[in-house]
Amino acid sequence: MKITIINGSARKGNTLAAVNAFIEGAKENNTIEVIEPDKLSIAACKGCGGCECSKGCVDKDDTNAAVNKVADADMILFATPVYWWGMTGQMKLLIDKCYCKGALIRGKKIGIIVTGGAPVNDMQYDLIRSQFECMAQYLDWEILFFNKYSANGKDELSQNLSVMDELKKIGSLVK
Repeated sequence: MKITIINGSARKGNTLAAVNAFIEGAKENNTIEVIEPDKLSIAACKGCGGCECSKGCVDKDDTNAAVNKVADADMILFATPVYWWGMTGQMKLLIDKCYCKGALIRGKKIGIIVTGGAPVNDMQYDLIRSQFECMAQYLDWEILFFNKYSANGKDELSQNLSVMDELKKIGSLVK
């Protein structure tokens, strides 16, 4: 299976640790590509309609290359820390630009990993989950998993061996 991971974090902390654990479990049976939106030049979607949902974005930046990777994937893993009760702006920017290939991202399998400083029963995780559920319903995505983790220190999650093992196992089950 071809997996595209969108790492919404600009830091090398808990979200990256979660992504790396997932990759460790998934790498044997899958082809994996990681997109890091914070390292790309992507202009905000202007809603111009010039893309017409098939031609690609009219902006001359990194949008089309990134969106093509998403469209080519069998599965998309969205990994984001919580920023102000939602996914990061970097991730949302790339998701918005996927509109230019909307028809080509229908029917994907997806996974979501969210890391935040609040306890996992906090509303912020529910808000993010709701947004992904709305996208999944609209695009006929199959949500394979939605995992949320609370971690405050930069390397706190990576030191939680049971979480790292859980994420490796989830990765190993994706085929």
